[in-house]
Amino acid sequence: MSQATGQATARGARRDEPGVLYVRFHSADGAEPGADIYEGLLGLLAELTPVVEALPPDAALADVRGALRYFGRDAAGLAEIVRVRALARYGVDCTVGVAANPLLARMAAVAHLEEGGGPGAVRTVPGTPEAVAAFLADKPAAALPGVGPATARALCAYGLDSVDRIAAAPLATLQRILGAAAGRRVHERAHGTDPAPVTPNASARAMAAEHRFGHDELDPGRRRRALLTLADGLGVRLRTSGQVARTLTLTVRYADRSSTTRSRTLPEPTAHTPALTAAAYALHAGLALERARVRSVALRAEGLMDAGLAAHQLTFDPEDDKAHRAEAAADRARARFGAGAVRPASFLDAA
Repeated sequence: MSQATGQATARGARRDEPGVLYVRFHSADGAEPGADIYEGLLGLLAELTPVVEALPPDAALADVRGALRYFGRDAAGLAEIVRVRALARYGVDCTVGVAANPLLARMAAVAHLEEGGGPGAVRTVPGTPEAVAAFLADKPAAALPGVGPATARALCAYGLDSVDRIAAAPLATLQRILGAAAGRRVHERAHGTDPAPVTPNASARAMAAEHRFGHDELDPGRRRRALLTLADGLGVRLRTSGQVARTLTLTVRYADRSSTTRSRTLPEPTAHTPALTAAAYALHAGLALERARVRSVALRAEGLMDAGLAAHQLTFDPEDDKAHRAEAAADRARARFGAGAVRPASFLDAA
């Protein structure tokens, strides 16, 4: 089945039927699967549908609406096939959320884990409006993807501390509290609406790195050191492969297993560590985490392209030129003496 055929069939299916899978992979030791295994797991999903969106380091979205008739199963049945094949081939179990859109599918999988169900299950949200409303009803505001601690605090200050209360609030009220665009997004998500499709991508178009803290981290200084370490590593990998990134994405996982993800388009495609670090710091500061208990932070460089094809804004700043020369010298030292030969003074060893 070609990608075009799969997408066309998916468009012809009823959009309110559960047909989107959010798959979270779990290795036996509890760690994220390695890069090679993750590539294999994405290939396993591609055996069912060409509409697969990689979400490194341990998740993926798949739109299987175009495959239901071919395999003679519903979406939950295809999710079970994914679990069986992942266990048999890679020793990796999956928690799979099944719903009509990526938002609900992801929330279904996360809800299972947060309720202590343990890794390895299929949880379906039926497509009827009543079922969607019942699934969302008692969830806290922070359970909505894109609602981080700062947004949740702003909503709770007005008594909008649960998804059903947010859904009952007028759109104009949410826009006064959060702003026009953010208020509309939260309003849509509180009603289980997600217009974003599953976007097929290639994991090779992104690079990701994660730091897990040895304990729930409250210190923003240590979180910044971890981000510096991750940005430095991504910069080295990008430059070594001759690539630059257009977008940087930060994912913060909390002690309660929830997470927040934010992205920033870079001023220009880059592999320059200071630019990546500055973007990571800005994303982290924008979350206003304060006393949040953070389990891990991850950075993902996206929109990769050949460095030779990227446009670069010329500058006459001697400090910028000096920084690039120093970075090139550090890369040569790493190539000759090993990855640990040169690293930032605030480098945080991996946990």
